[in-house]
Amino acid sequence: MRINFKNLTVQVLIAIVLGIIVGATFPEFGAKLKILADIFIKLIKMLIAPIIFLTVVIGIGSMGDVKKVGKIGGKALIYFEIVSTFALAIGLLVVNIVQPGKGFNTAAANAADVSQYTQQAAATEHGFSAFIMQIIPDNVVGALANGELLPVLFSAVLFGLAAAAIGEPAKPVIKFFEQVADIFFKIVNMVMKISPIGAFGAMSYTIGNFGIKSLGNLGFLMLSVYITMFIFIVVIIGLITHYFGFSIFKFIKYLKDEIFIVIGTSSSESALPSMMRKLENYGCSKQVVGLVVPTGYSFNLDGTSIYLSMAAIFIAQAYGVELDIWHQITLLAILMLTSKGAAGVTGSGFITLAATLAAFPMIPVEGIALLIGVDRFMSEARAVTNLIGNGVATVVVSKMEKEFDPEQEKRALAGEVTIQ
Repeated sequence: MRINFKNLTVQVLIAIVLGIIVGATFPEFGAKLKILADIFIKLIKMLIAPIIFLTVVIGIGSMGDVKKVGKIGGKALIYFEIVSTFALAIGLLVVNIVQPGKGFNTAAANAADVSQYTQQAAATEHGFSAFIMQIIPDNVVGALANGELLPVLFSAVLFGLAAAAIGEPAKPVIKFFEQVADIFFKIVNMVMKISPIGAFGAMSYTIGNFGIKSLGNLGFLMLSVYITMFIFIVVIIGLITHYFGFSIFKFIKYLKDEIFIVIGTSSSESALPSMMRKLENYGCSKQVVGLVVPTGYSFNLDGTSIYLSMAAIFIAQAYGVELDIWHQITLLAILMLTSKGAAGVTGSGFITLAATLAAFPMIPVEGIALLIGVDRFMSEARAVTNLIGNGVATVVVSKMEKEFDPEQEKRALAGEVTIQ
């Protein structure tokens, strides 16, 4: 079989392998290559806020039916809550069965500096009222400038609803936004060409900074997390896709480029723009994609939910903290709140974990130091799970709203449709 080196997936895979080799052979040099990953992720992040604003406004504004917007948004949020709760619960179930933290030596945690995580967690208010206040921006321009996902989403929904209510007179504005969005997506296509360089830098840094042995440290927990996410995708998400008439395996194959980019960068945001175009080409309507995908990146982080539940119980097991069923139900309730609004950026899950433990004092917050060395590897798994979960959610909502084109899906799976 002939390898097509022009294929983005092949390029990212080669970059990841080269990154492991460089990081293991020249660790100091490899650690410095983090700048390559940072540049790539920053280039993508500078496009996220305007793309989300534009696509949500276009999606809602072009509907012209405020009730339909409410139906789509309502169904999406109900789906997100049900599926992410399943993710939290399955994480708790598996970690209680395999008990990866039992008998763990916690001495290293006492010497580790976790202040940067606890301070970030403390600086962020948690709770329902604080969460609501974080959604409403001080001003729209500031939210766009700072790339604050939830405030941008909130502003875009209001703008779109107003445009839909105005109707025909607002159509020229929506048309203009569509043209601006096309320009931004063209920039995305340009940036994606350097994604292998970002993946190479990220992997070189990880291996160079933590060492090749770090791939095996806390291996039992890592393996447990990987297996749990695999089970979640194949069984839970697989059952959902089967019920709605499409194959999870074919869908994953269709998203392979985005998945390998996420593996290389450990950030599901790095694939968000191309993911949205891929879903439109798959048969989902522009309106549903524009509303569901950005919302899912804050409310439907299945991989982050699994990680948070497993990591919290792992720390409890490592410190010999016995948690009965009611303690774990309380922890689950806290996680259901703290897991919402966690951005799909590398490290956000770690900060959210610190915030969760701060709100659940039975588990020592300094225990997060046990996970510092391997969090980078688990962040890849949770980012991929987040990506797949949000993609499936978009297809499901599209099918529920009869906003899905099955013929387009066949052409996409056959490789006859490409990102425009």
